[in-house]
Amino acid sequence: MQQVVSRADWAAAGTTTLLLIVSFPDFEFSFLAWIALVPLMVVVARRPSPLSAFLLGWATGSVFFYASCYWLTYSMIHYGGLPVVLAYLLLIPAAVVIGIFPGLFTLLLALVIKRWGHIALLLAPIVWITFEWVRLVITGQLWNAIGYTQAYNPTLIQPANWGGVYAVSFLIVAINSAIALLIIERSSRTVLTAASAVILVLLVLLASPKFVTPSQSSQSSAVNVVALQPNVPMKLVKSADEMKELLERHWSMSTNALKNLPDDQYPRLVIWPESPMNFTYAQDKGFQEQLATFAKLNRVSLILNSLEPAPANGFYNSALLINEEGRLISQYDKIRLMPFGEYVPLPQWIPGASLITGIVGDFTPGDKYALMPLGEYRAGVFICIESAYPWIPRMLTREGADVLINISNDGYLGPTAVMRQHLANAVFRAVENGRTVVRVTNSGLTTLIHSTGEIQDQTSPFETDVRVWRVGPGPIAGTFYTKHGDVFVHLCAAITLIFLVMTLLRKRKAATDLR
Repeated sequence: MQQVVSRADWAAAGTTTLLLIVSFPDFEFSFLAWIALVPLMVVVARRPSPLSAFLLGWATGSVFFYASCYWLTYSMIHYGGLPVVLAYLLLIPAAVVIGIFPGLFTLLLALVIKRWGHIALLLAPIVWITFEWVRLVITGQLWNAIGYTQAYNPTLIQPANWGGVYAVSFLIVAINSAIALLIIERSSRTVLTAASAVILVLLVLLASPKFVTPSQSSQSSAVNVVALQPNVPMKLVKSADEMKELLERHWSMSTNALKNLPDDQYPRLVIWPESPMNFTYAQDKGFQEQLATFAKLNRVSLILNSLEPAPANGFYNSALLINEEGRLISQYDKIRLMPFGEYVPLPQWIPGASLITGIVGDFTPGDKYALMPLGEYRAGVFICIESAYPWIPRMLTREGADVLINISNDGYLGPTAVMRQHLANAVFRAVENGRTVVRVTNSGLTTLIHSTGEIQDQTSPFETDVRVWRVGPGPIAGTFYTKHGDVFVHLCAAITLIFLVMTLLRKRKAATDLR
């Protein structure tokens, strides 16, 4: 009986897995993403058995997601109290489920290659991003889509302004498929076709900056921004003295930074990050008075994170804006919550699930895209993991946000690769919407992200630090992506569906003819 998958096949899949893993932070070999899928594609093209293709893709995806998202175990171990072995075992089912989507990619790729020959390899980018999109729709997760590997190469991510992260994924997989095609078949036709694909990718990279609308606004509406990275420890604050010391840290850092601001006509804004301190503005009258006094005395507005009441005795993870008069004038309630950080996506019968819920937290999601007035323009604030959901910053921008602010706290996931991976998401949100993103974090990485994806003044992780910037609306009024959203990936999904139907109908006709 012939083996479904040979050792050579597994070796090729393992090579692709390894190349994908090291393409992402913290390894930072982003250039390897442009060839990472080649070994897997070659195996699928040479022996396009649908079953073996699916198994290889599924295994590749499962191991990749497990290895690149290992940091999900950190909060379970350090704050949920689970044994290390159990925490890593609990991560396996999630990785196996997410790994199905690369498996479906290789399955469909094998089917179309059997139907149309090796040239069908060039359909790979269309199929790949379709299943990235389907993964987000079904599981709610787009973490470590292959396009994110290029987040720290501004020149290579400009296509995001018309197609989001999917467009960059498309271009990466297109290069992979062209190389795979040349390895499989080096005829004059395939050489010409592969070369044309590479030239097309280069042309798209060059043309992408044209998919933005220049802004006519001036810097007269800029705001002087103070971004605090207070590095509040993740351990629960139990005593009043500890709470007082940490709060004093916020006041003193803010006050000292404001002293260094120029005395000009620009409004002044202090931003505190998402924090493990659990400020409770609505329930703490003394804290309200402190904030009001600080705002009035320093002629400054302040954005802070707060635990705010929600229906059914719940709590929102909220961002509040206190104006220069000391009044609360805007509130945004976090819409997408962090698994194993703010809710536990596990049935309560699983050992340790209720313990994690009690220690990590169980929040109520918000449902409104509230904007915050800052001087002559408006800001859209999104909180922590929401940077991984492209539609949230996009909706804030469509509602009229001139600048985007991301307050975050990755500290509960420790000194792991999540910090750079998370920042990569925020970089894409800036390019997609043509907006400056002010990213303010508790323990790093705090930075200013320009609309081109360039990063300025990044802080070091787990250090107390402050950044001061003058932030304006920027040179871009709008992007194709902001206006039209995921129309590109929707088109690719439609093409994928058409090819799937054509392939299945062909197989059905062949089976009928045999009968």
